[in-house]
Amino acid sequence: MLRWRGFESVPTDWGRCVVTIGVYDGVHRGHQVTLRRVIDRARSADLPAVVVTFEPHPLVVLRPGMQVPVLTPLAHKAELLEELGIDALCIVPFTREFSRLEPDEFAHHMLVANLHAAAVVVGSNFRFGHRAAGDVDLLAQLGQQFGFAVESINLAGAADTTWSSTYIRSCIEAGDVASAAEALSRPHRVEGVIVRGDRRGRELGFPTANLEPLPSSAIPGDGIYAGWMHLAAERVAAAISVGTNPTFEGRSRRVEAYAIDREDLDLYGAHAAFSFVERLRDTVKFDSVDGLVAQMSDDVKRTREILGVP
Repeated sequence: MLRWRGFESVPTDWGRCVVTIGVYDGVHRGHQVTLRRVIDRARSADLPAVVVTFEPHPLVVLRPGMQVPVLTPLAHKAELLEELGIDALCIVPFTREFSRLEPDEFAHHMLVANLHAAAVVVGSNFRFGHRAAGDVDLLAQLGQQFGFAVESINLAGAADTTWSSTYIRSCIEAGDVASAAEALSRPHRVEGVIVRGDRRGRELGFPTANLEPLPSSAIPGDGIYAGWMHLAAERVAAAISVGTNPTFEGRSRRVEAYAIDREDLDLYGAHAAFSFVERLRDTVKFDSVDGLVAQMSDDVKRTREILGVP
């Protein structure tokens, strides 16, 4: 997949293509409906399928001080888009100046002058231009003016909810990683670097890897989870803890994982990701260390059962 940062990186001899525009944080099931339609339309016309996305999240720029928990860091988002079959990704730096483009300027600058779009596929709730003044109807009018077709896709979801990044963030915040996984079509994962912790887990017989998540990561609510630790090309079953270690009067919130049956791993400084499959229990304060160790043993047993690890 081709990757461009800013429209100035698009080759000057770039031909026509089929385009979709959006943050696409999560690349969830709802997004996938639109993305597959982009790919199908591109293939039928023998054209490349292109995603235009923004970095950082527009709300962070438009509402200073607001934090938007990120479901998929840019590198992971690119991997997911490539797996679906997208041919090129254009990452547009979202700035105050860019946000002030009027809808017609936005469409001409992005879709005509640089990408030479033959068709644009967007969700039915798509908004664009200064103060989100443009909608799908206006985009269709501009398409007639500038020479590109427009297709809108209705929002997708399950019987009782619409899949959206906002919905998935709320599930993750509540610790409902199973519902998040259903909407994402995969377990939610948090990436970062392994750093040194208190090394208390090693003393208890459960050495843990402490993850320093990437900034603004969507971290599940405090609790114990069954999941996976991803290291380069390796995937290891893990019992994951999110919280402050209340048994030891901890104050800082941590994300740490015990790699089941793998005490040989040298992890400090390594890039890693934790995938959250199922929530096991709340984080609680135990009256004794022995009580904590017994519970951790049970957590590992249940993790094995959930993940199908002997």
